[in-house]
Amino acid sequence: MIRKRIFALLLLGFAAMASREAVAQTAGADGESATRRELYIKPNTTCIPFRIPAIATASNGHLVTVCDYRFSREDIGVVPNGRIDLVYRTSRNHGKKWGKTYLLAEGQGEESPNFLNVAFGDPAIVADKESSQVMVLSCAGNVSYIKGTRHNHQAIARFYSGDYGNTWSTPEDISESIYEQFDNSPYGPVKSMFVASGRIVQSRYVKMGKYYRLYCAVLVQPAKGSWVNFVLYSDNFGGNWRVLGGVEVAAIPQQADEAKVEELPDGRVLISSRVWGGRQMNIFTYDDVAKGTGAWGTMAQSLASNRGVESKDNACNGEIMLLPACRVSDGKPVSLLVQSVPMGPKRTNVGIYYKALVDEADYATPAKVAADWEGYYQVTKLGSAYSTMSWQRNNRLAFLFEEETYSPWEGGGYTIVYDSYSLEQLTNGKYRYDKKQAKVLNF
Repeated sequence: MIRKRIFALLLLGFAAMASREAVAQTAGADGESATRRELYIKPNTTCIPFRIPAIATASNGHLVTVCDYRFSREDIGVVPNGRIDLVYRTSRNHGKKWGKTYLLAEGQGEESPNFLNVAFGDPAIVADKESSQVMVLSCAGNVSYIKGTRHNHQAIARFYSGDYGNTWSTPEDISESIYEQFDNSPYGPVKSMFVASGRIVQSRYVKMGKYYRLYCAVLVQPAKGSWVNFVLYSDNFGGNWRVLGGVEVAAIPQQADEAKVEELPDGRVLISSRVWGGRQMNIFTYDDVAKGTGAWGTMAQSLASNRGVESKDNACNGEIMLLPACRVSDGKPVSLLVQSVPMGPKRTNVGIYYKALVDEADYATPAKVAADWEGYYQVTKLGSAYSTMSWQRNNRLAFLFEEETYSPWEGGGYTIVYDSYSLEQLTNGKYRYDKKQAKVLNF
């Protein structure tokens, strides 16, 4: 395991953070916030920028955040100077204070003799609910997603922490074990794929052996045709991965992009994929949980036209999550589904939409989930893009997002901001966290 303090160049870039660590006050806030923290700051357009936030809550309650530190200022493989690092910070008190910034993985740039170590980016994270284990998956290498081929593509790097995210292992490339599953499929041999950044989901219900099942979504570029999404699952905390439902039918069969996964109250698996103007959703129903077999439903779009999740004039990565709640007006227990996106226009005004799932009819089909969302909470009024979330042990929603806090997008990145919210705050007092519903959902 390694725990490496950021080298001198990076420390210079972080020097401005110390005076701003306590409480951020920006044009994006409605005044002072007691919970908002700017974790990775981009003060101007000339500095090395940050991108792509990920956050998890370890089983001891500590928060672990990871993001890109982009020397290249671009996605992996886009420019010749390909170096991207992964950096991380942790909090031991529900986000009130944060430790120093450390290096999780150091990219070595295009001169690296090892393809895997050229760059690491787009982290996805999960913390095991019953142990000290934390895992990160990331893109790696020096080939862009678009230019990938079956035998020359981005790698999928895996990192483990056995101490709640304090120190991390060296990277392992797990790409081939996943790619080979598609070789004889209707989509294969696939040219490229990557796991969407942000939150890897751990099941609340399915436990096979030592660990509860993990789910993550992959964007896949088939041998022919348009991009598609599949969902991967693992029963040994990421030791190996299988394709949920098999490789014959894609979860999102057209217009696919970065996608996220969540588990519905009945154990079925929901996928939410970014699309211009909103999201595309589908639901997987098991016929054999142990074998991971079953069928996907009919994909449905969630847009302004069906009072769904609107992402005006943009398509952007966000997060979807199910939370235990009750309706304040009558005490009715509900499962509160939340989805974050830049509400727009373009990549601005990141917010969190919400919708209560009161009974099975509310999530019977993808079309039911996609339509008729109740409202939203606007997180920022500034330019803003990717976002993700995790549930804190003090029963608040941890939220991590990209914001043009001090400088615009030009320069290739954002300030990565943390905040936390109660369910009352997110829903304008309509719903609150419910301890009994948390037990029902095995939350």
